[in-house]
Amino acid sequence: MAETRLALLGDRNLEYETHRAVEHTLTLLPADVEAAWWPSDAQPPLEAADAVWVVPGSPYRDDDAVLRTIELCRTRGRPILGTCGGCQYMLLEFARNVAGLDRASHDETAPGGDQPVVAPLACSLVGQRRDVRPVPGTRLAQLVGEQPFSGFHFCSYGLNDEYRDALASAGLIISAYADDAGVEGIELPSHPFYMATLFQPQMESLSSGLLHPILGALIEAGRAARSQLSPT
Repeated sequence: MAETRLALLGDRNLEYETHRAVEHTLTLLPADVEAAWWPSDAQPPLEAADAVWVVPGSPYRDDDAVLRTIELCRTRGRPILGTCGGCQYMLLEFARNVAGLDRASHDETAPGGDQPVVAPLACSLVGQRRDVRPVPGTRLAQLVGEQPFSGFHFCSYGLNDEYRDALASAGLIISAYADDAGVEGIELPSHPFYMATLFQPQMESLSSGLLHPILGALIEAGRAARSQLSPT
């Protein structure tokens, strides 16, 4: 069986607690999964991955390259998951290229922009947990259940609520909420697997020793994409 190739898009830094948790997650992957870090400033072509995980750690060394890869995954139906910073950049790409917010900006990298789609949260959630409330009927809720759960955060930015309706009108589904953080999850139902969360699912694996269901679903989507490309 051909290996399923998972790309971890981000700038690996094991001084980050969250990146150490990513490394731990890699030990929990099925045997048929080959995972590799893709530095933001030195990415192989997208054809080298069956699924992409845009990992935390923004701003990235090459923000434009990350946004281009997100756009390619969205338009080509490549399975993609973004967590924390990855979620913020998926919001930014969708706002600019789908929702018609051409000047959409991220307040961390471009403060004072005309359309601050990604803005400071009500309070910093660096190293904080919040109760995340899944929206019934969403793919996220199918994976983790509809009951609130504790989600680990290491961020200070998220979706500016002023732009939530514009993104939703363009087809983006809000899949979870939390106090202080607002929108916690997004997805596209028309895409094979397009999901992003402000909380960091890999952190739960440190205590459970199990692959988080969101990450498991990304792998399954990548495996399905791989099988479609493999000769029968």
